[in-house]
Amino acid sequence: MKFKTKLMSAVAGAAMLAGSQAVALDEITVGYFQEWPMPFEYAKVKGTYDEALGVKVNWRAFGSGTEMSAAMASGDVHLSVSQGIPPFVVAASGGQDLQVLDVAVSYADNDNCVVAEALEIDGSNAAELAGKKVAVPLGTAAHYGFLKQMSHFGVDVGSMEVVNMNPPEGSAAIAQGAVDMFCGWGGSLRRALEHGNTLMTGAEKTELGILVFDATTGPAGFIAENGDLVAKFLKVTADANAMWADEANQAEMLPVIAKDAGMDEKATMETMATFTFPTTEEQLSEAWLGGNAATFMKGVADVFVEAKSIDAALESYEGAVNAGPLKASAM
Repeated sequence: MKFKTKLMSAVAGAAMLAGSQAVALDEITVGYFQEWPMPFEYAKVKGTYDEALGVKVNWRAFGSGTEMSAAMASGDVHLSVSQGIPPFVVAASGGQDLQVLDVAVSYADNDNCVVAEALEIDGSNAAELAGKKVAVPLGTAAHYGFLKQMSHFGVDVGSMEVVNMNPPEGSAAIAQGAVDMFCGWGGSLRRALEHGNTLMTGAEKTELGILVFDATTGPAGFIAENGDLVAKFLKVTADANAMWADEANQAEMLPVIAKDAGMDEKATMETMATFTFPTTEEQLSEAWLGGNAATFMKGVADVFVEAKSIDAALESYEGAVNAGPLKASAM
């Protein structure tokens, strides 16, 4: 099974374009995910970003973090909210000059793999997954988690038929019996769970070292040229997170977020209950952008290299973390 060609082809052309960002200061485009409800969507709908930044903010939905990387490299997208760390690492390792700007969300229980219930496979007999067909969005947090879980259970990924599918397609495939296992997140994960079971809980994955978090990311050139604008963007996001943290505001925010995410309110609340939105102070600590994030990215890259998903890892990912705009946003 060769992941490398598929993964690197998604970023190779993008990396060559990464050095030239055409910035239109009268408007910017920001990538995000649907069915991935977050407090920033309240500010998005209310026009708070446009007002705070003084420019029109266009929003573009994506199906995976690898698609976000390509769009940022081409200059079509200037920032991405909630890009998974593994697709970010794949792009950075391939030569794309992207930077992590904040910790958008931590969600160990909202990104996982689901085995079809008819197989009756769980952690105790996971070895039976050898030879099975699995839907995995390559180069994403779900892909990283899949590789780590299979390694933990001693399953040779090379013996499996791994199909590159974004979560919505993957959840439909497991529902139809077209695949034996699904890996993904959000609403797709909830739908997949109607047809199977996980091998590990979020807590068990965390104990194994499978951290699951997303970041706001952007091309280094755009960030360097528009530091003040980026800091204002991060401040609006942080304010929305703080607003959501006060339960008194959730009744007002929930229907707005749900509608923007394309979900009903019940599913939205259930999903957000599995999310953690670190404060700016927490994000700037050693546990996150102050040190651990770069260390974790190196670990992700090394796993992808071992799995022959990418050619090589960077010596360090410290240069891929830029906490400057977040610090400025807190002043």
